[in-house]
Amino acid sequence: MAVRHHLIRVGPGAVWDVLADGHRYAEWVVGTSESHPVRGQWPRTGAAIRYEVRLGPVRLDNETVVRYCEEGTRLELEAHAGALGSARIAIELRPWGEHCLVIVDEHPLRGAGGRLHNVGFEALIQLRHRTMLARLAKLCEDGPQGPGNTRRALGQVTVRSEADGGGHA
Repeated sequence: MAVRHHLIRVGPGAVWDVLADGHRYAEWVVGTSESHPVRGQWPRTGAAIRYEVRLGPVRLDNETVVRYCEEGTRLELEAHAGALGSARIAIELRPWGEHCLVIVDEHPLRGAGGRLHNVGFEALIQLRHRTMLARLAKLCEDGPQGPGNTRRALGQVTVRSEADGGGHA
């Protein structure tokens, strides 16, 4: 089972805003392009988006369905990849100080992907997740900053003056 985590330097609300936009799926999910909602209201349970996967000259239309949604904290998806089968992808958002710890857990459910799953396949999923989480972080960290989504460099300390009612870091 491929589990990976990444600390994103915005609050969970900013990360959820990106995950909750079905049109932006292809911006952060590796291997996909041109995503658009096709059923329901993304990311509610039962909603689906369609996207294209390009493998050289081959183009495949695939679909991802929301199987569980706990707004703002958890999104569980089933990605259908035709003859390759389907995979379960669970994304959890945890507040981590002012930031968001994103945990992705993916494993095959049905089809050839499950039968072919091995250590090598697991390593490829880990590489894909590393890139996917880096893309998600960039989208979130470069996006508009609303209330509660302020961003500071990791390790940065805020010092208030005596006039602000403080003087301690």
